[in-house]
Amino acid sequence: MRLRLFAATLLVSAALLFLVEPMFAKMVLPRFGGTAAVWITCMVFYQAGLLAGYAYAHWTTEHLGARRQAALHMGVLLLALVVLPIQVRSHWSPPTDQNPTPWLLAILLVSVGLPFFVLSTATPALQMWYASTGRPDAQDPYFLYSASNLGSLLGLLSYPVLVEPHLRLIDQSRLWTCGYWLLVALTLACAADLWRSGRRRAHNPAHPSPADGLGYNSSPLEGATKPSASQRLRWVALAFVPASLMLGVTTRLTTDFPPVPFFWVLPLTVYLLTFVLVFAAKPRLDHENLVARLPLLLLLAVFPTISKTLWPAFLTLVLYLLALFVTSMVFHGELARTRPPTAYLTGFYLYISLGGVLGGIFNALLAPLIFKQVLEYPLALVLAAFLRPSTNSREPNARARLLDLVFPLSLGALLVTLIEVTKALALHPSELLTFLTFAPALVACLSFGKRPWRFGLGFTALFLASMVYAGAYGKPLYAARSFFGVYQVTTDPLRRFHLLVNGSTIHGRQSLDPSRAREPLSYYSRTGPIGQVFGAYSGTEDLQRVAIVGLGAGAIASYGQSGQEFTFYEIDPVVERVARDSRYFTYLRDSRADIRVVLGDARLSLRGAPDRVYGLIVLDAFNSDAVPLHLLTREALRLYLTKLSDHGILAFHISNRYLDLRPAVAALARDAGVACLLGDDSKISADAQNAGKDPSLWVVMARQQTDLGKLPRGGIWTNVREDNSRRVWTDDFSNILSAVRWWN
Repeated sequence: MRLRLFAATLLVSAALLFLVEPMFAKMVLPRFGGTAAVWITCMVFYQAGLLAGYAYAHWTTEHLGARRQAALHMGVLLLALVVLPIQVRSHWSPPTDQNPTPWLLAILLVSVGLPFFVLSTATPALQMWYASTGRPDAQDPYFLYSASNLGSLLGLLSYPVLVEPHLRLIDQSRLWTCGYWLLVALTLACAADLWRSGRRRAHNPAHPSPADGLGYNSSPLEGATKPSASQRLRWVALAFVPASLMLGVTTRLTTDFPPVPFFWVLPLTVYLLTFVLVFAAKPRLDHENLVARLPLLLLLAVFPTISKTLWPAFLTLVLYLLALFVTSMVFHGELARTRPPTAYLTGFYLYISLGGVLGGIFNALLAPLIFKQVLEYPLALVLAAFLRPSTNSREPNARARLLDLVFPLSLGALLVTLIEVTKALALHPSELLTFLTFAPALVACLSFGKRPWRFGLGFTALFLASMVYAGAYGKPLYAARSFFGVYQVTTDPLRRFHLLVNGSTIHGRQSLDPSRAREPLSYYSRTGPIGQVFGAYSGTEDLQRVAIVGLGAGAIASYGQSGQEFTFYEIDPVVERVARDSRYFTYLRDSRADIRVVLGDARLSLRGAPDRVYGLIVLDAFNSDAVPLHLLTREALRLYLTKLSDHGILAFHISNRYLDLRPAVAALARDAGVACLLGDDSKISADAQNAGKDPSLWVVMARQQTDLGKLPRGGIWTNVREDNSRRVWTDDFSNILSAVRWWN
C-alpha cells in the first residue's frame, strides 16, 4: 500500500508538471508570432526550474533530514496555490524592437514559476522520503523514477490527444488546478506515512534508514564511495547530449510543421520514455546492442542535414524520433548503469538536471547567438558520436591511433573533392546526384563504428565537408538568425535568381535579369491567384490601401501603383533588413506605391489600424513552411474584417508541403458567414517553373459573393469544399493533426 501511495504521488506530480509545459507554452505562443523558439525558450525555463527543484530537494534533505524537509515541503506546496489558476496577464506584450527572450522568461517566472518549482522537487524528495520509511526495497528507490517518468509520459501524451482537442485553455487551467489539489492531498498522505515510520523507528532503532537524521551522517551507507569529480562530470555530459538532441529534433520538426503542442510533445515523450525504460526494475532492452546500433542511426539522422534534402513528413518524424530514442537509450542507459548508492541519490539527480539545463541553454540561448544556421542539432549528433561507449575492449596500439586520424581526414577530403567535381561539371542538384555523392561516404564512416574516436572524427569530417555543398538552393550570399527564424539569401545553381530561404522553404525570388527585376515571381506571379486578384481590381478604390501580413522579399510591392499605400506587417526586423537591401532584392525600392513596414506581431499591430481602411488584406505569414496558427482563428478573422472596407477582400496564402489548410479556412468562412473562393494554382508547367513561378494555393474571402465577382470562375478559381462537421479554430482551440499530410 505504501509503495502504491508514493508511486501514485510521483505519477500525479509528474503528470501535472508535463501537462503545464505545453499548456502554458500554447497560452503565450500567439504573442510571439507562433514561432518555434517559444517552445525551445520555455524548455530552458522548465529545465532551469527542474534544476532549482532538484537543488532544493538535495540541500533541504541533506541539512534537515527527510522528516523536517517534509514539513517544509508541505508549506511550499500550499504556497504555490496563490498563483492558481495559471494564466497570462492580457496587458503583457513583448517588445517589437529587441529579442523577446527575456520577456518570455519573465512571464514564465511570474505566471508559472512557483508551481513548476514545487512540482519539480517531487522526484528526488519523495524518493528520499520513501528511502526513509524502512521498507526492504527502500535501499534502492531508483525504480520510483520510472513511475515519475511514466506520469510525465501520461501528462504529455494526454495533452495533444485528450486535453487540447476538447478543452479551451481556460478550462484546461481550471482542470489543472483541481489536479494540483489532488497532489496536495497525496503528498500530505506520504508525509504522514513518513512521520509515522519515523516514530516507529524511534521505538525500534534496529531499523535505520538512509535519511533518518539531520543529513546523511546516520546512513548505513556512509562508508560508500563518494562519486568522483570525473564521474559527476560524466553524468552531466551523458545528460547534456540527449537533452540538446531532443531540443534540436524539436526545432527541426517545428521548422516546417506548426509549432503546436503535438510536435513539441513527440520528442519530449521519446526522451522521457527512455528514462522509464532504463530505470525500470527489470530493464527490457539490451544496452550493448543499442550501443552497437547507434552509429547507423546517427548517420541516417544527419543525412538530410548534410545533403540538404527534404523528406516526406512521416519519414522525417520516424527518422528523427528513432535517432533520438536510440541515442537517449544509450546515454540514459549509461546513467542508470553508473547510478550511485541511495546516499547520493539527490546529488545524482541534481547532476542529471544540470546536464539538461546546459543542453537547453546551449540550444535556446547560445546557439542563436553563435550560429547563423540551425547547427545545434547536427552538433548534438557529433557529440553523441564522440561520447558513445566503446564496444571494443582491446586497448588500441600506436598504429590504430594514427589510423583514427588518417581515415577520417581522408574521408573528408574525398567528399570535398567529389562535391567540387560536381560543381565544376555544373551538374544540377538532384536526388540521384545527392545519393551518389553522400552514400559512399556514409558507408565508409559506418565502417569506423567500433572505434568511438575514429567514428566521431569521421562523422565530423562528413559534416564539415557537407558545408561546401550548396544543394538545390544554390550559393549562399547572406545568412542571419533571429528569435523568429533562420534566413539565407542565395543565388540559385543556374545564377538566374536571388532566393530568400527561410528554414527549408523559399520565401521570395527575384530575377537577376534587369528586364525582369520588377516582375513578381514565386507564389506571387501575375498569372497566379494573388496576381489575378491585383489584376482584376487594379485601378479601383479597393486597392487604394493594402495590408500585407508577412514581408518576405517584398514581391507583392511590385503590384503597387502611384497613389496607393502598401503596409507590410512583419514580425522580424531581420526580414525587413533583407528586403530593403538592394544588393539582394529591390521590390520595395522599385515599387511605385508608398511602402510602409510595421514591425511586430500582425494581430497586435493591426489593432492600432483604423477600422474599415484596407480594401485588400493579404495573409502571407510563414516561418519556413509553418503557418502561425493564431492568424487562422475565429478571433483573428474578426479582427481582419473590422479593418477591411465594406467591399474589401481577404487573401489567405495557404501553400504548404505538409498541411492541407483548405478545410480549416473554409470552416472560418462558414463560421463568419462570408463568401469564399479557392485559387488553386498548384499545377504549373515546367516552363513556368523555369521562369521563376512556384505552385501556390490561395483562399479569398469577402463579405458578399458579389465582392468577388471580378475573379473569373473556372480555371484556378473554384468554390471551397466545405465540411460542416469541421470545428472552427479559435485562440483557445485548434486541431492541427487533422490538417497534416503525412505522406507528402
